[in-house]
Formats: sequence, C-alpha cells, structure tokens
Amino acid sequence: MSFQRSSDLEAQPTTWRREDDPQYADDPEFRDFAQQLSDKLFSLTRNVAHLADQIAILGTKRETARVRERVREIIDDTSASFKDIGEGLKKITTWPDLGPSQKFTQSKLNREFKATLTEFQQLQRQAIEKEKASASAARAALQEQTSPTEERGGFEQQQDQEQLRLANQDEVDFQESLIIERESEIRNIEQSVGELNELFRDVAHMVHEQGEQLDIISENIETTHDASRGAHKNLVQANRYQKNARSKACILLIILTIVLTIIILAVVLD
Repeated sequence: MSFQRSSDLEAQPTTWRREDDPQYADDPEFRDFAQQLSDKLFSLTRNVAHLADQIAILGTKRETARVRERVREIIDDTSASFKDIGEGLKKITTWPDLGPSQKFTQSKLNREFKATLTEFQQLQRQAIEKEKASASAARAALQEQTSPTEERGGFEQQQDQEQLRLANQDEVDFQESLIIERESEIRNIEQSVGELNELFRDVAHMVHEQGEQLDIISENIETTHDASRGAHKNLVQANRYQKNARSKACILLIILTIVLTIIILAVVLD
C-alpha cells in the first residue's frame, strides 16, 4: 500500500504540470504558425539551390540574356521572401508563455533561417563579382571598338572609315545600354545585400539569445533530473526503512508473544 501511494505521488505532479502549466500546454496557434514558417523556409531553400545553378552559368558560354534575367528575378523574389519570413521569426520569438519544446522550435527555425540566409548572401556576392567582371570586359571591348584607328591616308580611306563608324554606331549604342543596365543590376544586388545584412544581424542576435535560453533550460532539466533521482533514492530508502521497521515490529511482537506464553504456562503449571 505504501509503495502504491509513492507511485501516485510521483505521477500526480507530471499530470498536473502537463495540463495546467502554460509552459507545457499545447498551443495550436503557435504550432500552425511555426509550421507555416517551416514550409516557407523549405521553399526558400529550393529557390536558393535554383539560384546557385543559374549563377554557375554566368561567365560561361551558356550565359544568355535570359539567364541573367532569371538570376535577377530569383534574387528579387528570394530577398522579398527572406524579409517576409524574417518578420515572422521576430513575431514567433516574442510569443508569450512558451515551454521548452516550443522554445526549441523557435531556435531551430532561427538557425535554419540564418544558415539559408548566409548561403544566399554568398550567392549574391558571387553574382555581383561575375556581373562586374562581365561588365568590365564588355566596356573594355566597347572602348576598343570605338577608339580612333590609325590614319591610313587618302580621302577615300577616310570616307570608308566614316561610313563604317556610322554603320556601327547603332550597335555601339545598344552595347552601351546593355552595360548600363548591367551596372544598374549590380547596384540593385548590392542594395539587397545591404538590406539583408541588417536582417542577418537581427537573426544572429536572436539565435545567440535563444542559445543562452536553451542552455539555461538544459541546466534546469539536468538539475530537475538530479533532484528527481535524489528524491527517488530517498523514497526507496524510506520504503526500505519502513519495511525494516515493520519487520522489527513483527519480531518484537513474536518475542512478546513467546514471553507472555511462557509466563502464562508458568502460572498455570504452578
């Protein structure tokens, strides 16, 4: 009976905390919101992988205007998604009355976001480097094409050169517009990098803070585990003492019974 009561005492606190303590209560709204962020992060990871494939084509023979356009579109869309998910992470970080498992979910989302954002920023820098190299090469080629040629003498030769210059002017203007457009794209990517740097610092700060919180939670769990283990030992020891006490009481009762029996027999025999 005593052992059964000890088991009940051990079971009751766990049931009470699970049902009534907000730290252990299930929060459907938090769970659904966290799942939405997780799904968005998964889509974001696929976008980043696709961007890596397209950037690898830049600077090769497979590069086309469509590839460069696709790189710009993916960078713009992915940057907007990062900002959207970043706002969601800020919201979930300030969610009230969360338990250890929910705080772990917070930290997991922040760490995944930080890792994906780091990879994306590295790809942005690669795109900038390749775009700058390509723009520099195009501008050098254009300058060489438009630089004055050595005079070969003769009126007819000068006329030929003038006609050639006029014929190529449209192509020169077109190439110049492409170079200007590419330089504008580079500035846009650099601006996006700057905006995401601020978001990266915010998330890194949240990850650091939650890491400290998880360390505290881990320490508390360890302390609770040690305390529970000590309490269990005490219960076992108390149960042993109780059994020993019952055994001693039984032995004493037997001795008293024997003594009383002897006394009664002595009286009767006399």
